[in-house]
Amino acid sequence: MIIGVPKEIKTAENRVALVPAGAEALRAQGHAVLIERGAGEGSGFADDAYEGVGATIVSAAKDVWSEADMIVKVKEPIAPEWPHMRSGQVVFTYYHFAASEPLTRAVMDSGIVAIAYETVQLPNGELPLLTPMSEVAGRMAIQEGAKYLERFYGGRGILLGGVPGVLPAEVVVIGGGVVGANAAKMAAGLGAHVTILDVSLERLRYLSDVMPANVDLVYSNRHNILEAVAKADLLVGAVLLPGAKAPHLVTREDLGRMKAGAVIVDVAVDQGGCVETIEPTTHEQPTYVVDDVVHYAVANMPGGVPRTSTLALTNATFPYTVTLAKDGWRSACKADRSLFLGLNVIEGKVVYPGVAEAFGLKLADAAKLV
Repeated sequence: MIIGVPKEIKTAENRVALVPAGAEALRAQGHAVLIERGAGEGSGFADDAYEGVGATIVSAAKDVWSEADMIVKVKEPIAPEWPHMRSGQVVFTYYHFAASEPLTRAVMDSGIVAIAYETVQLPNGELPLLTPMSEVAGRMAIQEGAKYLERFYGGRGILLGGVPGVLPAEVVVIGGGVVGANAAKMAAGLGAHVTILDVSLERLRYLSDVMPANVDLVYSNRHNILEAVAKADLLVGAVLLPGAKAPHLVTREDLGRMKAGAVIVDVAVDQGGCVETIEPTTHEQPTYVVDDVVHYAVANMPGGVPRTSTLALTNATFPYTVTLAKDGWRSACKADRSLFLGLNVIEGKVVYPGVAEAFGLKLADAAKLV
């Protein structure tokens, strides 16, 4: 198989979908690997490193797309890439379709086979290809939130951990999954007082066992969310409905309860956000203010730490890439139920329920198409 890795062109996206070690392993199995020139530079992997293990460096993205049987990316194809997608080609990447109808329809029109990292799911419910970036994003949420709480950036001028004689910041995390747990650990480690809200009592019991004493666990309902929002210096949105649009748990009206200069970091922005006033931003212009509340909504947060993120991501994605290259997408998805659940769009037909529901599209039976 010919595997292509184009350079990511989303604003300030420096990750790459395949490291030289992965290219070497694919070449050893007899596959051809095409890398767009400069694709790995943002993560610290030079073209020479890929060439040294037998990959071919290609000058133009269009040539990678036109020659490859399977494209491996980090972020969803954006508008300039849509014309390059072709019928029958496999594109393995993050999509977050439910947050973008134009992307969904462009992929349907192209005829590609879209396998989404974020919906590959193990029998225990774990999302193995989303987990590493959720870990990064959860930790970054506190790093960025602490920065934007500084007065210079429009925040309240609060130090997360406080100092002796001064209370620490109040950090509220909505959602106790991978993002929320990592955010809470980071915030607690800096000395903040943290409240995690989640709808799963089982998850709250688990978090109660593993979190430090400065983390409180609260059942998530409308009343408790409103109370938490009112006290928050930093609010982290960490809600995930796999493959579906995130619910708006914090409304525009609720911002009136928040302190002037409080900061919201909505990690759920990839799936539409759990805060009604959230709109995607970029690393170049990461924040905006609504009703005196600073909103941070970078849709590719892990792209800000590309070396760490690339290594963490490819550790998880590479085994699936190998399987797809070796067996082809049909055989691979028949043999591996987890990978089968990654199928979102197959040659024009939506096969993932959350995507179909988001835009009122007809849902096709993936099993019949495979």
